[in-house]
Amino acid sequence: MPRSNSMTAEPAPTDLRRSRGDRQRDAIVTAVRELLHERPFAELSVSTISERAGVARSGFYFYFDSKYAVLAVIIAEAMAELDQLTHSFAPRDEAESPSEFAKRMVGYAAIVFASNDPIMRACNLARSTDAQIREIMDDFQNTVVEKIVGLVGRDAGARPISDDLPALVRVMIAVTSSTLAHDSAFVGRDGDPARALAVVERLWESSLWGGQ
Repeated sequence: MPRSNSMTAEPAPTDLRRSRGDRQRDAIVTAVRELLHERPFAELSVSTISERAGVARSGFYFYFDSKYAVLAVIIAEAMAELDQLTHSFAPRDEAESPSEFAKRMVGYAAIVFASNDPIMRACNLARSTDAQIREIMDDFQNTVVEKIVGLVGRDAGARPISDDLPALVRVMIAVTSSTLAHDSAFVGRDGDPARALAVVERLWESSLWGGQ
């Protein structure tokens, strides 16, 4: 009696190559995440990343043009995580107060920062010195600005303190990011980040619902 094809079918060679390629690509991304716990991004080289990932330099360049391309993938993953947590930046429910909503959204941002630390922290602190990192973070910020502007536009109760909503949201995102990155200008040299974050929550509430 012939055996069922479902029991005898072998993975196609292309499927095996794709699976192996995915593992190598993931190993490179993981290596960058691990290495950023040990040294600044500026000190990472393709050789160091490849060695940690167990991939040849030629293999690295098969998947990524540069170390910045790996960083861009990590930031894109952070954006996807934020999208998932916020349900694609769903608007505030009528039963949820502006204060509760602001606290929840800042909390989601804190979760994404924490799960991608020290990548997000390193990127925020390197914006002023590394043009390529600044471009990656600007793209990330532009996406978040667009989503929050759309979210506020669908909130019938929103009362922004400025008619220039994109500029207002951009400033608030910058304040939030710097606070989450524990920038001493925002949290103090020996300050408590939780205290600064509580202020950020109030700022979001006031800026989006405190206008006339």
